[in-house]
Amino acid sequence: MVQQVEAGTEGQAKEPKKRYWSPDSAGNDPQAVAEIMAKAEQEKVRFINLQFTDLMGIVKSVAIPLHQFEDACLNGKWFDGSSIEGFVRIAESDMFLVPDLATWAVMPWERGEESTARAICWVYQPNGELFDGDPRHVLARALDHAAALGYKFNTGPELEFFLFRTLGGNVLQETHDRGSYFDLTGDLGANVRKDMVNALEGMGIKVETSHHEVARGQHEIDFEYDNALTTADSAVTLKYTLKAIAARHGLHCTFMPKPIFGINGSGMHTHQSLSGMDGGGNLFADADDPYGLSSMARKFIAGQLKHARGMCAVLAPLVNSYKRLVPGYEAPVYISWARTNRSALIRVPKNRPGKPQAARVELRCPDPASNPYLAFAVMLRAGLEGIENDMEAPEPVEENLYHFDETERRRRNIQTLPASLPEALAEMERDELVRETLGEHIFERLLEAKRDEWDDFRMRVTQWELDRYLDTY
Repeated sequence: MVQQVEAGTEGQAKEPKKRYWSPDSAGNDPQAVAEIMAKAEQEKVRFINLQFTDLMGIVKSVAIPLHQFEDACLNGKWFDGSSIEGFVRIAESDMFLVPDLATWAVMPWERGEESTARAICWVYQPNGELFDGDPRHVLARALDHAAALGYKFNTGPELEFFLFRTLGGNVLQETHDRGSYFDLTGDLGANVRKDMVNALEGMGIKVETSHHEVARGQHEIDFEYDNALTTADSAVTLKYTLKAIAARHGLHCTFMPKPIFGINGSGMHTHQSLSGMDGGGNLFADADDPYGLSSMARKFIAGQLKHARGMCAVLAPLVNSYKRLVPGYEAPVYISWARTNRSALIRVPKNRPGKPQAARVELRCPDPASNPYLAFAVMLRAGLEGIENDMEAPEPVEENLYHFDETERRRRNIQTLPASLPEALAEMERDELVRETLGEHIFERLLEAKRDEWDDFRMRVTQWELDRYLDTY
């Protein structure tokens, strides 16, 4: 869990306590461990998957029998970190996992006489300190920074996905249905989504809505708004849960940002707000403001707009991500904010009547291929910089930005997001706040991995090139 820190007065940071856990002492409260063990026996749990994510947000897991779980909770479970993307070199391989008991859940599709549960873990170094290369720790560190200022960070990510047909274990480039937004009659995925919702709720995730999205074969399932660590855990859980349920229906679920040319891609629009550490209300809310936003919320927006280009490689991390971030498909390209304008990077959803405390801002460029721990961390720190430096947000732009020509965009000083992964990486390398937020370890390894990805892509001969050039030249 996020460490307890002594919060200063609002906006005034105090030094956070150092995170440290000694392998010679208890990693979890023995009473809490005993309660989980009793619950596991009652639910016929035989195996526990100890989970964490690598640098790219891919879930990694080691399965242990139940009789090993108590010792893992109290003393940690050792593993080889050198084999994990973005972790450590082979000479520094020994690391260990400590389960976060708040994440315990029995996996509904693996229930039976020998059920399987999961627990998301913290990753530790041999000296007992939390590992700087653990993406979950990066988010926890950013949340500690917010707590030291007196704030809690709340998020609500909306993950879109496609369902493709499969044949003989191979994924076909054919969507499961040809439905459209909120479709009913043409939505063949409705029953699949019901099973997905049941599985998510069985994992302790409170689902709010599920529906067909704009593109054929595209869907969305949204879950409850909560603190950023919980929602990042939920986003990671949602991805592998949906893949598991889709496979049971003979389908493939993909969170690839742009799997089909010419139709909408998949985003992870993320709603955000701050509340007080003292249990106070929504610090973004101001019922007297035309947009329902406090001055703090506007400063938060200003910080995110300033760092939009620098954090884009974290929020949209694939070569393919930049085939989604193009004009014409409801994905943002221009760095601006607004209420009704969905071409803006940051949108202010309208509150329901009599619900001013629901004020929030929605960042629209993240996609579901991003690592939610890293994504939420840079989003938070960028917004906090706006508050800490008393930054002023530009005027909102409610017109359709896609109708502006270059002259008008220059007149209004509206920048664009990076158009490709290498451009985004160059911006990230120049952004000191992103470097500080991720930490040197993850920052350097992410740059290296993503540059390798781009090099691999740029050397490939694509079908587009063959179709365009082979007969002509």
